[in-house]
Amino acid sequence: MSRKLRVFLVDDHAVLRSGMKRLIEMEKDFEVCGEASDAVEAARLLPPAKPDIALIDLGLKGTSGLDLIKQLKQRLPKLPILVMSMFEESLYAERVLRAGARGYIMKQESGDQVIIALRRVAGGKTYLSGPMAERMLDKLSTPETALSPTDVLSDRELEVFQLLGKGLKPAAVAHELNLSVKTIETYREQIKAKLKLESAAELVQYAISWARDK
Repeated sequence: MSRKLRVFLVDDHAVLRSGMKRLIEMEKDFEVCGEASDAVEAARLLPPAKPDIALIDLGLKGTSGLDLIKQLKQRLPKLPILVMSMFEESLYAERVLRAGARGYIMKQESGDQVIIALRRVAGGKTYLSGPMAERMLDKLSTPETALSPTDVLSDRELEVFQLLGKGLKPAAVAHELNLSVKTIETYREQIKAKLKLESAAELVQYAISWARDK
């Protein structure tokens, strides 16, 4: 019998990791070789585990999943990475592919679809939903298409902007991302400048309106 494909899980929710581990190990050709709750733990535990694929959540405490992907691709350039996240695919799929991941799947997808995505990415292919793949092909074929205002934001700025759009105050955003309130205020000023907004109130209104349209 051929060797099982080794999967490393990175997610800050222990219950979700446990459920995902059970789902993966129901497959005869998969096994979970390790898991981590944050980027620091993942950077320490993942390389010696020698996984064939990593399944990484974007919404980690402290260092974001996107930053972790970039770190891992520097250390393990051949490691296939599949992102599974609650964040909208339309916002983050292109960013995770640029960071070095090979696929993106939403957390609300079925278990069967997660396994399909894992097999595809572990096999060296890219996984995106049908609509997202079409959108990216359209963008490549029509490069003159106008950018979304949020395309000018960095990965971390987009995370802050998205949480402001959910109505969170700076202190709550700071808690969610495990950053200081001062750091969030700095990001907020950078976002205002990039989006050419005059005040914090205008930024919040814009973020909420933007989130409502997604």
